[in-house]
Amino acid sequence: MIEAIGTVAQGPLRQAARPLRVMGILNATTDSFWTKSRFVAAEDAIAAGARMFELGAWAVDVGGESTRPGAVAVPAAEELDRIAPIVAELAGLGRVSVDTRHPEVAEAAVRLGASIINDVSGTLYPLASRFGVGYVGMHSRSLPVSADGYPRYDDVYDEVSRHLSGIASAAYSGGVSDVWVDPGIGFGKSPADNLRLLRRLPELCASGTPVLLGVSRKSFIGEVTGRSVERRLAGSLALIGPAWAGGVDIIRVHDVEETIDTIAMLEAVWGSSRDADCL
Repeated sequence: MIEAIGTVAQGPLRQAARPLRVMGILNATTDSFWTKSRFVAAEDAIAAGARMFELGAWAVDVGGESTRPGAVAVPAAEELDRIAPIVAELAGLGRVSVDTRHPEVAEAAVRLGASIINDVSGTLYPLASRFGVGYVGMHSRSLPVSADGYPRYDDVYDEVSRHLSGIASAAYSGGVSDVWVDPGIGFGKSPADNLRLLRRLPELCASGTPVLLGVSRKSFIGEVTGRSVERRLAGSLALIGPAWAGGVDIIRVHDVEETIDTIAMLEAVWGSSRDADCL
């Protein structure tokens, strides 16, 4: 394997102390926005999650309820039935995150071995504290997200950053040691709002709480490129660059192998913050 070149003239030094980590998306639903990411049979989902770990995913995020705009809410009991066997099996292979807004689902998943609660509602940090697991809190004005237009923001970055600061403060104060914040790209934001947030990732990452970013194959990429969800891989990979340079800690993706390869090339060309004395 070729090692990273130790000296470069100048470039986008990564603003974080550790490598950008990859979280694989595993949807145990019939309603996720990309058909190829849906796994109805538990054995298929388990095989897909195991493959993500083999490819180098730091964690696999298991969800049983779609949160795409216009998605129909799923009863907590049904959501848990979908994810329970998957979480239990994958927890023996690597770090598992449970993607849910329902406290009873989060608690059951943690008892089955999940070690991160990925919470789109931004309210479940007391559970993370109670069970001593990691916590991701996200910004969204409403859940499920409406498919009818976008809310208006006076300053989208200001609102999102203040909201996430409040979540992080509450989680840390409540005793959660591992906290990440997620700006909620695509959750009640227009394509322009999403781009504004992405441009200010360095500021968000400099706020002190590690950032998780989810942009994989989302509709705003289609708005920019004109591509259907099946053809948004290139657009998704292009966004790894600003995430990497800005200091994002975790990137949540459908395409684990391609994402890991992209990060490897960024590190090979530009190095990392650990190489700062070589620049």
